[in-house]
Amino acid sequence: FRLVKRQLLIAAMGGHDSQPLRNGRLILVCSAQPNEGKTFCSVNLALSMASETDIEVLLVDADVAKPEILSTLGLSGSMGLMDALADPSLDVEQLVIRTDVPNLSVLPAGRQTHNDTELLASSRTRALIDGLVSANPRRIVLFDSAPALAASPASVLALHVGQVLLVVRADQTSEGELREAISLVNACPHIQLMLNAVSFSGSNRKFGSYYGFGE
Repeated sequence: FRLVKRQLLIAAMGGHDSQPLRNGRLILVCSAQPNEGKTFCSVNLALSMASETDIEVLLVDADVAKPEILSTLGLSGSMGLMDALADPSLDVEQLVIRTDVPNLSVLPAGRQTHNDTELLASSRTRALIDGLVSANPRRIVLFDSAPALAASPASVLALHVGQVLLVVRADQTSEGELREAISLVNACPHIQLMLNAVSFSGSNRKFGSYYGFGE
C-alpha cells in the first residue's frame, strides 16, 4: 500500500518534475465484481495516506447499496453522501466523521434511495465534490465505489475524478470482466490496476497463473 499510495499521491499533488493531474486529488477505488477486495484496499490506502505529515484523507463510502466503511472502521453514523445530494440545504462537511486516526475522516454513504444513480448523475454531485476538494488544499478524497459491473455509481463517479484505481483479484477476475469494467470507468483518463490477493510460492515470489497465463 505504501508503493501504491506514492504513485497516487504524486499524480494528485505533483512532484519535483511533474504537475498534478487535473482532479488528481479525487480518487475512485472500485472493482469489476463483488468480493474482489476493493473496500479492503480503500481502507488500507486511506490509512496509509493518512500517515503522511502533510496530507489529510477523506474516505467517502460511495457503495450506496452495500456500504461497509463504517462497520470496517468500527464507526457509527447515519447521514452522509446521499443525504447531502438529496438535500442541498445540508452542509456536507457537517456529515463528515472525524476518526481517532490522525488526518483521516469518513463521509458515510447515507440513506439508501431508489434514485441513487440519478442523484449521483445530477449537477449537485459536481458541486458537492468540488466543495470537498476546495475545503482543504491538503485533502485527498478517496471514493470506495460499488463494483463497476454490479452497479452504476462507479461509471458516474468516473466522470468527476482524476484517478481510478481498479482492484483486480488474482485468479478470480477474468480478462473479459476487467476489460468491461475499464470501459465503464474510462471517462477518467487515468486508470491504474491493483492486483489483490496474490499467492506467493516459496521464496521466489512467483505469482501463479493469472488470466490463463503462466508465471
